[in-house]
Amino acid sequence: MVSSITINKVQSRDGLVIDTDAMMAGPNDFDFVPRLSLSDGRLTISSGNDGSELASTELEEEMLLLAERERSAELRVKFIVEGMHGRLTHIQPIIASGKAKKLAESRWKTTLPIEFK
Repeated sequence: MVSSITINKVQSRDGLVIDTDAMMAGPNDFDFVPRLSLSDGRLTISSGNDGSELASTELEEEMLLLAERERSAELRVKFIVEGMHGRLTHIQPIIASGKAKKLAESRWKTTLPIEFK
């Protein structure tokens, strides 16, 4: 289960694009079912399993019109596992040398329908 979601930015390109970070409970946690809803100019990301609200943000007028026209949004998620994806204490200064240590980051992109309330 996702412990928290942070909305980094919302953009209007060809459609509405939402960039997020999802903090997962553990590395073997695959239970992530996001749902999007829009009510009174507020976009909410909720869990499809139990319906709990994970994150929300206010949309500008231009983005509201785009969401109403498209009725869907592209959700981009970077999964972070607590305890695994933190700051490294020592990073090789020359990254091109191939000796730099960087932890793998899982990214996911999907298009979700927006439920209007």
